Amino acid sequence: MPTHRSYRVSAALDGARLDRALAELVPGTGLRIRRRLCDEGRVLVDGRKRTPGYKVRAGQTLEVHNPDNDRETKDMPHEHLGLRIIEQTASLAAVFKPAGVHSAAIAGKSDPCVENALPGLFPNASPVLLNRLDYLTSGLLLVALDEAGAQTYRAHEEAGEVKKFYLATVHGRLDGLISVRNRLDTDDRKKTRVLAEEDDDARRWTDVTALAHDHERDTTRVRCLIMKGARHQIRAHLASLGHPIVGDPIYSEGGEAGDAGLCLHHQRIELPGFSAEVDAPF
Repeated sequence: MPTHRSYRVSAALDGARLDRALAELVPGTGLRIRRRLCDEGRVLVDGRKRTPGYKVRAGQTLEVHNPDNDRETKDMPHEHLGLRIIEQTASLAAVFKPAGVHSAAIAGKSDPCVENALPGLFPNASPVLLNRLDYLTSGLLLVALDEAGAQTYRAHEEAGEVKKFYLATVHGRLDGLISVRNRLDTDDRKKTRVLAEEDDDARRWTDVTALAHDHERDTTRVRCLIMKGARHQIRAHLASLGHPIVGDPIYSEGGEAGDAGLCLHHQRIELPGFSAEVDAPF
């Protein structure tokens, strides 16, 4: 039976991309599925079809027609995926995701993912995934356990009050502190492009701190701080410095996979009233 859902855009989502704002309307779907809904014309903004990158405004009405046609139904118990709760409050939780697990469902594929496992991990809540990690990246995923948690997180993120710390091992010797402020082009590309101009939004910058250099392997351990990440932001920014992440099959020269996998880990997240941290596996 055809289904129809509608949602009025809140002030916290003012200016957000349509494909991300749709998470409120079709929770449990991945970003690619939400983009596909837009591309197929099943998403209307105030009665008009819009592209995934359209910036929504507070007060607009979003409509989705037959959203469940693209839902992934193959679930896997959270314990089989290696997920575990690191920190939890009444409205928010931080979950560890190992490398080699999808954060969200991918259109046309039945691979297990964190999003589909969340109801089993939080059976007494209505969990919504608030951030994503690449398939090869390990670390923290933030989960809203109710609507209040989702709105609180997004308000803090828009205000630049969310801090996400990553650990990475990069090729070559890197010293000191560097702020990479280049704007990124992420539209419809497998590989994010780093542009020459500076991004006016400081939340899109990557602050890099060198921690230790391994002379034998000629690699450097670094800590990266971002506030509102874009797709492949840290991977692309580090590669633009001439120091791609060890094990990166896209941004490292030659595209090597690396025995230890991608050496990138979301170690810590901080926002007012909530923080969580988990050790890196490398």
